Amino acid sequence: KVLMQGNQAVAEAALVAGMKVCAGYPITPSTEVIELLSRKLPAYGGRFIQMEDEIASIGTIIGASAAGKKAMTATSGPGFSLMQELLGYAAMVEIPIVIYNAQRVGPSTGGATIPQQGDIMQTKWGSHGESPRIVLCPSSVEEAYNLTITAFNLSEKYMVPVVILADEILAHIRESITIPESDSFEIINRRTDAPPQEEYLPYKVDNTGIPILPPLGGGYRYNISGMIHGDKGIPDLAPEIIDYCIRRINSKLKKYYNDIVMIEKMEEENSKIAVLAYGSTARPAKGAVRMAIENGIKVDFIRPITIWPFPEREVREIARRVDKILVPEMNYEGQVAGLVKQSIEGAAEVVQFNKISGLPMYVEEIYNQIIKLSEVGRKK
Repeated sequence: KVLMQGNQAVAEAALVAGMKVCAGYPITPSTEVIELLSRKLPAYGGRFIQMEDEIASIGTIIGASAAGKKAMTATSGPGFSLMQELLGYAAMVEIPIVIYNAQRVGPSTGGATIPQQGDIMQTKWGSHGESPRIVLCPSSVEEAYNLTITAFNLSEKYMVPVVILADEILAHIRESITIPESDSFEIINRRTDAPPQEEYLPYKVDNTGIPILPPLGGGYRYNISGMIHGDKGIPDLAPEIIDYCIRRINSKLKKYYNDIVMIEKMEEENSKIAVLAYGSTARPAKGAVRMAIENGIKVDFIRPITIWPFPEREVREIARRVDKILVPEMNYEGQVAGLVKQSIEGAAEVVQFNKISGLPMYVEEIYNQIIKLSEVGRKK
């Protein structure tokens, strides 16, 4: 057992995953990640680079990854906003990177040490156009450790950006966690089985749909471009190439949905209510569900661990079992509640419970919402 802060867990796990380059710009509440890596990376044969801003930070890790090094950066809301154009670029050129975003209150500068879950939509739609990215949302320090390794594995396997989406609570909470021996983790590296240079086209894919991009500077010469491109990587705006390029990069996540999407769920027989929660809010939500069950109220619980792609199939399955789905979250609009509504197409009533005071959700608050829903159900 090790007592560890959430940010520390992310940094330590990145080293186990084989990350060799971290570029970053300090921003609360994620700063401890780059502070720790700046001290530890050299001992692992890596390098930390302090950049002038967040745009330079993500640009640097894209370059490092293109050269064959696993790379990541860490940031929060204002910095993540600055990274959006290059996040889309990484998705387009299919260079694997990992970004850790510890959410804080927004918009604008907001509140540096106050938690919020307001970046859900931004992680998917912050860049212009449509591009793939995987978003993982831990709810404990131990899970932050494990999901950081998963983030690197998924990024390398599918050649996509992966965002680890935490918040100020998880970033700074300290918990006792169990860390297995480092050699017990599966570590996935990107494919290197490229054909000979004379036959090689960087974006010509086999039946996996995943390109093989040897490290730039390692002997292979090829072109990468953020413009629409065909198999050669050279800009090509022919209508059929535009259609092919956009479909190919986005279809990867649909094709491998079952490998990417992760959830936690608890089901009670004949339950009429489900609680769906994610990230740090899932902690009190799960406690509230257990309290309700102890008091004779049957409630299902579902926690999306993968936020993008959203686990719509699993949520639809829950919706067929219950009448109401309660979605507590720390944002104004109900960003995940909207995804639930879209996924279940009216199969159950979605009830939002939004808290934006800067205080965390509490077990009692969510439990009281469950009580209200159960009483409404009895009256009917």
